[in-house]
Amino acid sequence: MIPPIEWTLSGHGGELAARTWPNPDARWLAVLVHGYGEHLGRYQHVADALVGMGAMVVGADLVGHGRSAGERALVGDFEDVVSDVDTVLMAALDGHPDLPVVLVGHSLGGAIAVRYTQRHPGKVAAMVLSAPVLGTWPVLDLLEYDDIPDTPIDPAVLSRDPSVGAAYAADPLVWHGPFKRPTLVALDQLLQTISFDHPLGDDLPVLWLHGDGDDLVDQADTRAGTDRVRGLGFEERTYPGARHELFNEVNRDEVLTDVAAFTARAVKG
Repeated sequence: MIPPIEWTLSGHGGELAARTWPNPDARWLAVLVHGYGEHLGRYQHVADALVGMGAMVVGADLVGHGRSAGERALVGDFEDVVSDVDTVLMAALDGHPDLPVVLVGHSLGGAIAVRYTQRHPGKVAAMVLSAPVLGTWPVLDLLEYDDIPDTPIDPAVLSRDPSVGAAYAADPLVWHGPFKRPTLVALDQLLQTISFDHPLGDDLPVLWLHGDGDDLVDQADTRAGTDRVRGLGFEERTYPGARHELFNEVNRDEVLTDVAAFTARAVKG
């Protein structure tokens, strides 16, 4: 295990809790963007693998998540979150300006990564999207209710490995409460903005990973969004039976091997 260096920086909603997994021989910079309700502390094994692929790894808990400031799981505007990702990225590149950048976004973090690349296309060399929320998400149907029902994420949908769901349920830094209306409204706006902005371009290598057993972010719903933004450099992998958290699935080694092969082709550094 590679111990992370923990640091803080100012985000749009207060202090962001960041981590860097150093690599003195880094050929590229991996920027991790985690999903809704969780935090970067759940990605230690992913960071270890990425360092083994030749990356320096960096990321921060999103506003209202993990150890970062803000009301829990509350996001008023995801454009501000995208700006926070840029703040983290630029801080990481200070002293390493020549490292090509690969965004690694999971779930909601995948949508944030896509939006980041639309806004800053010249800063990104490649992108890995793990079960990204794109196109549409049935969770947004909760906005039809006057009072948002208390329907937190079921840990059982995350992985076929029961220890993953158990750890998630016991993690005090994970948000276990209901979705908040402002967050859902902001997410709806984010997905619409992505869909009606420009595609990612044919020169950007993108790897989309999804499990066909994912009951939280359905592959067909996501495809409606990816088809709007994909270019000729877009690749996809589907894993039979895999649930939502591909980096925590029983076939996680296969998934990370696919990421390694992709970055070896995509990153020139």
